Amino acid sequence: MAVGAGVVVLALLAAVGWFAVRGDKIPFLAPDQCVADVGGRTVVLDPSQARYAGLIAAIAVERGLPARAASIALAAAYQESDLRNLRGGDRDSAGLFQQRPSQGWGTLAEVRDPAHAANAFYDALVKVPGYEALEITVAAQEVQRSGFPDAYADHEADARVLASALTGNSPRAFSCRLGDTDAGPAALEDSGLTERADAVRRDVASLFPQQPLGGFEPGGVSTGHMPGSAHYDGRAVDVFVRPISPRNKTRGWAIAQYLVSQADRLDVKTVIFDARIWTAGARSGDGWRDYDPPDRPGDRAVLEHRDHVHVDVY
Repeated sequence: MAVGAGVVVLALLAAVGWFAVRGDKIPFLAPDQCVADVGGRTVVLDPSQARYAGLIAAIAVERGLPARAASIALAAAYQESDLRNLRGGDRDSAGLFQQRPSQGWGTLAEVRDPAHAANAFYDALVKVPGYEALEITVAAQEVQRSGFPDAYADHEADARVLASALTGNSPRAFSCRLGDTDAGPAALEDSGLTERADAVRRDVASLFPQQPLGGFEPGGVSTGHMPGSAHYDGRAVDVFVRPISPRNKTRGWAIAQYLVSQADRLDVKTVIFDARIWTAGARSGDGWRDYDPPDRPGDRAVLEHRDHVHVDVY
């Protein structure tokens, strides 16, 4: 019996080892994860962490804050919660930043709301004189008033990488490896979009209210897109960043990479911007690939999605 049990254990260990090795070679065996790569430094997050990192950076972008502000916020959230929306913590602290209702950060429900928590952090940060020039750990401590003031320094390098990618200052630097989603048929909402696509529309409209949205027609599917486009099924939204300019290109990449960071939550299948494409599923591990639309009459800038971010869902 002992010999038989040993054989079983060895077989299980061999199987685990094979899957661990082949997970890097065969996409469907690899775990879902997101990666930011800037300046030779790589940061790996699980999809839940990526969701919150993307939100923290996107709020900084929409508020017109510099990438430095996002770096400070991300370092603080790393230290306080490991980029997780914790239900509780020390005493009455909770949420991404472990903010305490008793210290004026909001109600318990509010500090557990990631958007409220991030905005509250930035509200306090912008009141710190010259925060842009402070060391990240010093600026974070000015906001958080932690009992471990030097701990934020442990996360500075990773926070800078994530901030640079997710604010769009480093294009094509953030992507996720995600499996396919089993999505059934979807009816159109009054917006002309499926339920999943309408959720994306509402999410983008709430987070980036300055950006015009299009690619769909209320009460019916859109027209004028390439054959086979997800627009005809009501599964796609376009987020416009006109006119084409370096500043809008940066903003477009912030939106595009935010959408990838939320792909697991929103069932995003495809994101296209600036002649690059990311797709969930088998090729998601390839990151941002060249996008070469079929030749047809029309403005190449439009065809290559240089003036708008295209996002479609399963």
